[in-house]
Amino acid sequence: MLVVFLFILAGVAVALYLALMLREVPGFAEQRLGKLEELPPELGKWREDAESEEAARAKAEGLRREVRYTYDDAPSLLAPAGRLTIQVRYRDRETNAIVRAEPDQVEKRRRVKAAG
Repeated sequence: MLVVFLFILAGVAVALYLALMLREVPGFAEQRLGKLEELPPELGKWREDAESEEAARAKAEGLRREVRYTYDDAPSLLAPAGRLTIQVRYRDRETNAIVRAEPDQVEKRRRVKAAG
């Protein structure tokens, strides 16, 4: 019974150590897990989406689909590297008024391992 307790205690200690090191030591996560992929080039700017299937449906309804990426770099417990969010809105082609907007979607950034 004591051995099981010690293994559980060791597991908790290792988990706390890794959580602290990944969160607080600069470069630790990049060295062990790889760098995060680059942010989109036009961060914070609305651009018209003309290629997607949703854009084709919006065009059939007489709407224009616009997309923008926003980045919140304030670290939190669940997102220590910040959050990349996709925002989508639909505008009327004639009046340019915003007709509707989709809920924000959080985009997961992948880690890219260095070659070599």
